[in-house]
Amino acid sequence: MSDADGVQVTPYEAVGGEAAIRRLVARFYALMDELPEAAACRAIHPPSLKAAEEKLYEYLTGWLGGPPLFTDKHGPPMLRARHLRAPISGPEIDGWLLCFLRAWNETIHAPAVTAAVLPQIERLAHHMRNREDAA
Repeated sequence: MSDADGVQVTPYEAVGGEAAIRRLVARFYALMDELPEAAACRAIHPPSLKAAEEKLYEYLTGWLGGPPLFTDKHGPPMLRARHLRAPISGPEIDGWLLCFLRAWNETIHAPAVTAAVLPQIERLAHHMRNREDAA
């Protein structure tokens, strides 16, 4: 990925680095608390979202090419394994994606990164499914 001068930059740098990722995750978790459509996703989280917010910040920072904060603290992501304790099916995935996509669109203004990242985020969200939808 290149900046306006043609210099190669990471997606992390292209979106605005630490400040942008912090805004994104803060807005994501605020939406999770606010949106009724995210209730199923919110319900599988603890009452306080502070620890989850910090972990998502750390994960996204490294995943987008910034410092490997998450792996330095917690080891390999193994996201699906780390989430097996939480029942994740359609409503949780839909709520998570709604919050993430809305937060991204409100806070990140980097069209090339958006085009590259959001399809991967959607695949990741669906990969987290560990339960069938209730009948």
